[in-house]
This record gives sequence, structure tokens and C-alpha cells, in this order.
Amino acid sequence: MESKIEILSTVRIKHSSDLYKIVDSLNRTLKREDLMFGLALDEKDQETAIFTIYRT
Repeated sequence: MESKIEILSTVRIKHSSDLYKIVDSLNRTLKREDLMFGLALDEKDQETAIFTIYRT
């Protein structure tokens, strides 16, 4: 059984300590819609977060 994850959108935004709460809420609410959300810090700029939307 193969699982494909498709990137739908990626956006770079200013990092905030509460961003993970939004991502967590989106993941809990929309997992039934085969959507997944990710948040990572930019390796070169710790003030920038990278928000990604995936279809699973």
C-alpha cells in the first residue's frame, strides 16, 4: 500500500510562538478531508516560518 502526499500550497510568514496552535487545530479539524498542515522554521532565517498544506 503506497501513500502519496501532495503539496498543495506553501507560504513563508513571520514566525510567532502561537502559530503551532493554528496548525494543530487545522490538522485535528480537517484530517477527515485528507488534508494535513505543516509548520517549520526556515533554516536560514529563524524569524520566518514555512506553512505548508498537503493532501494525503
